[in-house]
Amino acid sequence: MTGVCGCCGALRPRYKRLVDNIFPEDPEDGLVKANMEKLTFYALSAPEKLDRIGAYLSERLSRDVARHRYGYVCIAMEALDQLLMACHCQSINLFVESFLKMVRKLLEADKPNLQILGTNSFVKFANIEEDTPSYHRSYDFFVSRFSEMCHSSYEDPDFRTKIRMAGIKGLQGVVRKTVNDELQANIWDPQHMDKIVPSLLFNLQSGEGTESRSPSPLQSSKKEKESPAELTERCFRELLGRAAYGNIKNAVTPVLMHLDNHSLWEGKTFAVRCFKIIMYSIQSQHSHLVIQQLLGHLDANSKSSATVRAGIVEVLLEAAAIAASGSVGPTVLEVFNTLLRHLRLSVDYELTGSYDCTNIGTKIIKEHEERQLQEAVIRTIGSFANTLPTYQRSEVMLFIMGKIPIPGMHPTLPSTGSGPEGNRMIQVMLLKSLRQVTCGFQTTNMLTALPNSFLDPLLSFALQEDAEIRLLVLEILVSLIDRHDNLPKFSTISIISDISVLKLKVDKCSRQDNLFMKKHAQHLYRHIYLCCKEQSSVRPHFEKLYSLLALISMELANEEVVVDLIRVALALQDLALSSEEMLPVYNRCAVHALSSAYLNLISQLTTVPAFCQHVHEVIEMRQKESPYLLPEDVFIENPKIPKTLEKLEGELLFQQAKITEVLGGSGYNTERLATPYVPQFTDEDRLSKRKSIGETISLQVEVESRNSPEKEERTPAEEITFETLKNAIVDSVGVEEQEKERRRQVVEKFQKAPFEEIAAHCGARATMLQSKLNQIFEITIR
Repeated sequence: MTGVCGCCGALRPRYKRLVDNIFPEDPEDGLVKANMEKLTFYALSAPEKLDRIGAYLSERLSRDVARHRYGYVCIAMEALDQLLMACHCQSINLFVESFLKMVRKLLEADKPNLQILGTNSFVKFANIEEDTPSYHRSYDFFVSRFSEMCHSSYEDPDFRTKIRMAGIKGLQGVVRKTVNDELQANIWDPQHMDKIVPSLLFNLQSGEGTESRSPSPLQSSKKEKESPAELTERCFRELLGRAAYGNIKNAVTPVLMHLDNHSLWEGKTFAVRCFKIIMYSIQSQHSHLVIQQLLGHLDANSKSSATVRAGIVEVLLEAAAIAASGSVGPTVLEVFNTLLRHLRLSVDYELTGSYDCTNIGTKIIKEHEERQLQEAVIRTIGSFANTLPTYQRSEVMLFIMGKIPIPGMHPTLPSTGSGPEGNRMIQVMLLKSLRQVTCGFQTTNMLTALPNSFLDPLLSFALQEDAEIRLLVLEILVSLIDRHDNLPKFSTISIISDISVLKLKVDKCSRQDNLFMKKHAQHLYRHIYLCCKEQSSVRPHFEKLYSLLALISMELANEEVVVDLIRVALALQDLALSSEEMLPVYNRCAVHALSSAYLNLISQLTTVPAFCQHVHEVIEMRQKESPYLLPEDVFIENPKIPKTLEKLEGELLFQQAKITEVLGGSGYNTERLATPYVPQFTDEDRLSKRKSIGETISLQVEVESRNSPEKEERTPAEEITFETLKNAIVDSVGVEEQEKERRRQVVEKFQKAPFEEIAAHCGARATMLQSKLNQIFEITIR
């Protein structure tokens, strides 16, 4: 019988004998290395037998698992790993099928150690680059099983951590194995991403705050000390780094869903962390895709609570800062349109108290939460604008301006029952957004960067009675004009004895700046003057007006502009002296203080000694007799002003005749200097709807009164001589020539200009005509 058994054993196939020989009698002894080398050599010599070796090892492993002989199970997996590493022949695919079958068997086992063993073997396999493609291999089971392991709730915390880490490593292995192989099932499909991404985020969230994200050198040298959160982040970054253009959406959508399902937007911290990982991991040219998905998600949550929307906006803010120039992508205005739409929705929600006007009170809306959301949206608009080049930022400024409801110019936007207060709030919010966009805006050509279509509506806001709106307009103008960061040096109004200590940056006025001032200077002066006339103007208004005057003097001033600015400053002094304006005492003192501070500055900028001396003498006299006419006593927390303002005269006032005389000696235009500045009242006052009809008529009467006979003694009557008549005839001929030239240019424009430009020009004129008709009808109705 012994001979017969020996004979039968000898008849067994050689590969089976070689496989049997690697298993010792006692599993504690481990793999028999000498016999393992023989088996490896045999597999390399006869690769056609590799699939049978794998099948037999798989059979033995299944038997050992069923009999709980875990020592032999470990030996079988070690042998499989070594064969996988050694063999790269064309018949490896059939062997891999056996290998994956055994890994699956281990992952399905109840014992944590077997699950971890199977995962480790799979990870080793995932790191092998196969020479031949596989057309029929499926990893669906492994994605599901590894995702399940990532959510393990095993009782023993140590084993729970190990199982979760094994699951993360397994998912990492699946991604590595499939992501670059076009023949494999697409790992980026939603059915897989919806399992992989939430599993990673679950571990990232559960480990948040438990351990430092930057481990010590001792920890980082030992892989086993790595926490699940750190491993998860590494795996998540690797996954996103491999995402191509078409896969970004499938990778980001599960993140958005996970944050929704677990209410993680409200906390903001985890959501921001997730998207920081995403933005830093994906390829930079794909950044705008993530931004677009976030904007789309914001739209989808338009009726969610303010805290949820604010969380999404905060994430957008962080993402835009990281993505820099690539954040907006091709649809620049669409990004800002979405944000502005949500700003308006928030205002409507705050005023109506409901997310749905048909069912008022369906959700309780907290005003302070909506305000926080509005501030977050405004900051985000600024963050996006900072990533844009100058020409695109100009477009965005025009776009936002077009959204602001301006009475008589832009029609009032439709609102869900918010009424006039809603329009006012929208004006404030959009002007705040505009202020954010203009912050840091620098351009070499003010004329093209700030066209009429932007400046005219902006300046019309300076005529509104609302003090907050006027202040925002001044802040925007100051931000636009300040191109050399001089603004912080004029944040407060004071008398500076020597402006050299400020170290101002002053450049020579360029040709483009001269053209800009020639076109818009009178508008700017007029609005400065009218802002000072407003009774509701307070300290911040005067400080911004001083900044505006100072910055115009340094950024845009030529000789003519300097003369006009001095005239404006003297006109402000006359305004404060006038008894017709009915200004409060504080405002009178503030206008005097503003005028004195600015004349002190401009006198030192002109560097005309006699001018500086006159200004210095008046300021010294005021310091002795009337300190309440200087900024140091007016623009403080408790202004030191009298109850009534006595009539001022003599040495307490800046004298126009004296200033004209001293500047005339330095080559300035004395005729222009001697002419008092009088603002011209235009249709803009009516466009702004800032005053009633009676007040508008009173303004016209006031203008006429300035030219009435009582006032004419100020300027001597001009003597009519032969020379004046001759000059008048020559001037009329010149005017005719200019008119002919203008007509010729118009004809030439319509002959040669592109159709789009002509259409836009005609459309603008039609819009203006319509607005004029609306004003006429409105006045008629009143």
